[in-house]
Amino acid sequence: MRNDERGETLDRPYQLGCPVWGDVSWVGRFYSSGNRRQWLSEYSRVFNTVEGNSVFYALPTLETVERWASETEDGFQFALKVPHVISHDGQLENTERHCAELFKRLGRLATADRLGTTFLQLPPFFSAPLFPRLERFIENWPREFPLAIEVRHEDYFDSGACETGLDHLLRHAGVDRVLFDSRCLFSQRPSDESELAAQQRKPQSPFRSTVTAQRPFVRLIGRNHLEQTAPWLAEWAQQVGQWIHEGLRPSVFIHTPDDKYAPDMARHFHVELQRHLPEIPDLPLSPIDSSPQQKFLF
Repeated sequence: MRNDERGETLDRPYQLGCPVWGDVSWVGRFYSSGNRRQWLSEYSRVFNTVEGNSVFYALPTLETVERWASETEDGFQFALKVPHVISHDGQLENTERHCAELFKRLGRLATADRLGTTFLQLPPFFSAPLFPRLERFIENWPREFPLAIEVRHEDYFDSGACETGLDHLLRHAGVDRVLFDSRCLFSQRPSDESELAAQQRKPQSPFRSTVTAQRPFVRLIGRNHLEQTAPWLAEWAQQVGQWIHEGLRPSVFIHTPDDKYAPDMARHFHVELQRHLPEIPDLPLSPIDSSPQQKFLF
């Protein structure tokens, strides 16, 4: 699917998206129809990336990957999450067969020009003594596939030798460090069940904005109310604007507790970024706002 067929473009200086595209709670808020077959195509007309979190649990078939690529707009990128069988079960050891299968999927996306940064989320028990495994994993990772690393063990936030070693490894290899920010989520007591569940499930990792390569990878966990999330959106918009000014190509993924409001928060982030970079065009209308049925209602 090409952008020029619609007179639209996803040629933006950064990638912006949500954790998923197939959230049924978006029907009536973002999507106009409950037809799941249309959702990825419609999503890609507004946002130009998405986290492939489902890949963490099971690899899609090659046919599915090719269908994803064919249904999305030019400029769209999938940021797939390395499967848990590699990161958590195998802890980066003896995972060659699983990695080979993952690389086949990444290769198909790369051929279709739909591959973004793949991210490896290390488990919270992946401590400093296991660091040599990460070194070997990165050494064997194909250079044609952009990679980002998300660490969760406290060793990698020690502001000392361990964290310095991690950042040095990533810079030397041209690998980005995932900048996971849950400060907003934990800034107040939960206001509903979804926020409570998210606070119980998500880590409260120390905040970092360290850049180690050319494609800073931000995962911001917001709340369900804009007024509570807005300060963090504004803070990150300023930082992302600076990175773009420096010639970097950031990827920004906006989460909310159950992701019901992720598209709304992502759109607000883009508006905040336009305060710093007014030359960036507006996002296209959401599918529900551009549907013939919706126009007829008004």
